[in-house]
Amino acid sequence: PDTEHSFLIYDRRTIFLHWLTAAFVISLWALGQAIDWFPRGDPRVFARSTHVALGIALAIVLMTRLRWRFAGGVHLPAAGLGPLDKLATIAHWLLYALLIATIALGIANTWVRGDTIFNLFKIPPFNANDKSLRETVEDWHELAANALLTVAFVHAAAALVHHFVWKDKVLQRMLPARR
Repeated sequence: PDTEHSFLIYDRRTIFLHWLTAAFVISLWALGQAIDWFPRGDPRVFARSTHVALGIALAIVLMTRLRWRFAGGVHLPAAGLGPLDKLATIAHWLLYALLIATIALGIANTWVRGDTIFNLFKIPPFNANDKSLRETVEDWHELAANALLTVAFVHAAAALVHHFVWKDKVLQRMLPARR
């Protein structure tokens, strides 16, 4: 690996948005898996409402992150691993695409299903009688979220390979403690 670019680090905002996105993705996925464990009624309404609210917050973070990426964020050169650089670039864009898809499908899922948000207001269902549509959109949302988590896991594993196997300091470019 090319260590010439290893000492470069991302700016604070890019690092913050990266880790905030990761925290939201992990939290949302875990809560999404656990919603049905909550008893029906207020506990489940609260869990699902929290999932929706965190999903909206993730959408805002993602929009902020994309705007920052294209308008002001630090862009570091690739780690210098040839064909693996292209694979890393594809993986990053796949992560963005899966984030967008998961969020869009989450919004569609809430709209198609209808929901009560923290018992404060109701989102009416798009078509209350179309159970097949509800199940399809929910399945696609779950599939996108699982794919996102899988690609994020591979992304994290690659960062750990950089750190522990290749020892090229690429991981440190995204660590806040580096500053």
